[in-house]
Amino acid sequence: MQIFGVDIGGSGIKGAPVDLDRGELTEERRKVLTPHPATPDAVADGVKEVVGHFGWTGPVGITFPGVVTGGATIRTAANVDKAWIDTDARVLLGERLGGLPVTVLNDADAAGVAEMQFGAGRDRRGTVLLLTFGTGIGSALFVEGELVPNTELGHLELNGHDAEKRASTKAKEDHELTWEQWAHRVQKYLAHVEMLFSPGLFIIGGGVSRKADKFLPLIEGIKAEIVPAQLQNNAGIVGAAMRAAKSA
Repeated sequence: MQIFGVDIGGSGIKGAPVDLDRGELTEERRKVLTPHPATPDAVADGVKEVVGHFGWTGPVGITFPGVVTGGATIRTAANVDKAWIDTDARVLLGERLGGLPVTVLNDADAAGVAEMQFGAGRDRRGTVLLLTFGTGIGSALFVEGELVPNTELGHLELNGHDAEKRASTKAKEDHELTWEQWAHRVQKYLAHVEMLFSPGLFIIGGGVSRKADKFLPLIEGIKAEIVPAQLQNNAGIVGAAMRAAKSA
């Protein structure tokens, strides 16, 4: 079975059809840059371009980088335009896609769902936390395999700032940090999250997961096991498609 997944991020909008039996993209993903300002209409145009590239006519799962309630309503918009807040994304995106059935969920939750089914969290019980490092820091919390949605742990306070302002991949780039310097910040963040939730497993996702060998060995003092996401930066696309299939 194939369903289309779209992952809206702070820097890019990417999507592809997904084989839900294997948790893999069936074609090379299409990516466009996230517009700035990332208003609802501008982002919806980007989603339309990605889906239209494949001529897709079925259900579409779409992630959003913020809190999504009821599979539709946007409640926060840290890395996109504030005009998204209180927008019914399901209606907006469905109309822009010509009436296709649309399902919307938080981006990190989507990545987490995919990793728990097909990736690093497969068959893991207890408390599992997936953290995506990119423009911001996303989080997906699982307890005995069940998702606790919209945790948004990237906005925990760290040294007087939102954690993602200190430890995201964007922060590494903006502050021109070495891998060692950035790993130290990530370590402090993980220690704070571990104190609050005591997970047995941290899964590190986002695009930086492709370079896990450059920073994970530098992180010390964390009791939980720490592993890179296996689906890497495709996890959000796969998880979005999974949620769309469940809704359909």
